[in-house]
Amino acid sequence: MTSAMSPSAASPSPRQPVHSHLVDGFGTVTVTPVDPAADAGLIHGWVTQERARFWGMGEAGLELVREIYEDVDRRTTHHAFIVALEGAPVALFQTYECEADRVSECYDVQPGDVGLHLLIAPGEGAPRTGFSAALMTAFLSFVFSDPAARRLVAEPDARNAKAIARLERTGFVLGPEVVLPEVDLPEVYLPAKPARLAFLSAPASSPAGSR
Repeated sequence: MTSAMSPSAASPSPRQPVHSHLVDGFGTVTVTPVDPAADAGLIHGWVTQERARFWGMGEAGLELVREIYEDVDRRTTHHAFIVALEGAPVALFQTYECEADRVSECYDVQPGDVGLHLLIAPGEGAPRTGFSAALMTAFLSFVFSDPAARRLVAEPDARNAKAIARLERTGFVLGPEVVLPEVDLPEVYLPAKPARLAFLSAPASSPAGSR
């Protein structure tokens, strides 16, 4: 187990964006894989705020946050990304193959199902109208640029009314409330969680939707 570093001690991430999307009237959104060593401080600052309580990491220390994202980084089925607007980090975005995740125990997984976790960072200054919607536009562009992705599956905490409403505004169709089972493994622990499933199929004009 390595010793924790302060955010200022971490080196800038050498990783490059894997997706860039210009949202008219908003700016360029980039999606870059999380670098656990470089990004742990940033992520820790986001996930430990009260506004991120449904993320489930409010009591996590910096070292634990880095270890969690090192574990994600080693996987081929789960992925984490820092989302930036005009170069400034604004969100943490995670995707995963549903059949390789605990959500698979709660519904009938279909080929091409891609799971989604999204944490929008605290903003500075006055709220920007359409901010969340613009970010969602960029996220959908990224996920559905993969021809294998046919449907997005979200599973926000069932008590997180704000996130559920955001998904509905984006076009997700709400599914049932479920209980995601506890995961207790040497490398990761996740408590059971009440969740509301939500689904969004690839648009007909996307590579996946046109198949």
